[in-house]
Amino acid sequence: MAQNPFLIVPESVDIPAPHHPTHVGILGENLVAEWLRSHDWQILHQRWTCRFGELDLVAQLPKEKSLIAFVEVKTRSQRNWDGDGLLAITPTKQAKLWKTAQSFLINYPDLAALPCRFDVAIVRCRKASASKQGHKDCFSQSVAGYILTLQTYIPDAFTHD
Repeated sequence: MAQNPFLIVPESVDIPAPHHPTHVGILGENLVAEWLRSHDWQILHQRWTCRFGELDLVAQLPKEKSLIAFVEVKTRSQRNWDGDGLLAITPTKQAKLWKTAQSFLINYPDLAALPCRFDVAIVRCRKASASKQGHKDCFSQSVAGYILTLQTYIPDAFTHD
């Protein structure tokens, strides 16, 4: 394979792989999973994949009708272009999530009869060196040199027609 002369990455640079534990997207998913557990949810799967896409979190609320939530987590820095991730959840993305969730339910038929919904979690990420304090009502965590804060959790954020 020919090297791209315009892409020069020194060997000393450590670029985390997308599924590396310190990758901020995964850190955001971990934060939301912890928050859900603190609210009595059980995490069934994290980063469940199939040929249609990926479900960030699949959670079950054992109480109250045994609800299943497919949670899309958007982790963003303070200066982002897409409304903290909300603009990235386009109708095309929603359809892809719906198809992926259908595939999940085919693979887990014991869960298929339960009520399901699509939730969205918005996580703010900043370097730990930035000494701003999070809002006291927010769920925050300092990990791997970052401070992650769950800014918004939107239950039943969208439905599929």
